[in-house]
This record gives sequence, C-alpha cells and structure tokens, in this order.
Amino acid sequence: MNKKISLQLDELTCPSCLTKIEGAVKQEPGVENVKVLFNAGKVKADFDDTQNSADNLANVVTKLGYEVKKVRVKDL
Repeated sequence: MNKKISLQLDELTCPSCLTKIEGAVKQEPGVENVKVLFNAGKVKADFDDTQNSADNLANVVTKLGYEVKKVRVKDL
C-alpha cells in the first residue's frame, strides 16, 4: 500500500542539505516523489510500505546527521 511520510527535522542550514537528503531518500526501495521543504524543515515522500518503512526512512535521514523530531505517515 502506498503511504506518504512527513519528517520534521531540527536543522536544515544550507541548500546542500536539501540535495544530500533528497538523494539519499530517493535511493531507498519503493520511494517516490521526495521533496525537502527547506524553510519548513520537512522531508516529504511517497513510499510503498511493502518495500520500505517509515522507521527506515527516518533512520536514513538520521544517519546523514539530522535529528528527526516528528514522523507522520498517511495512507495515499
């Protein structure tokens, strides 16, 4: 089933953060339509939960050095 994830981050300090996060999340299985909202400090993406999980996607961003403050998941 397809889901939409929204990750609230603590620190996005430069435009290269956007490129770094989008690139890493896009490489994950089942992920589509990744968008980093720099000014809002959010990462949004659509993903297939049979191929990936919200916890894994949050961990991908955490491993890049960003603190994930909040995770929201909705069905599409």
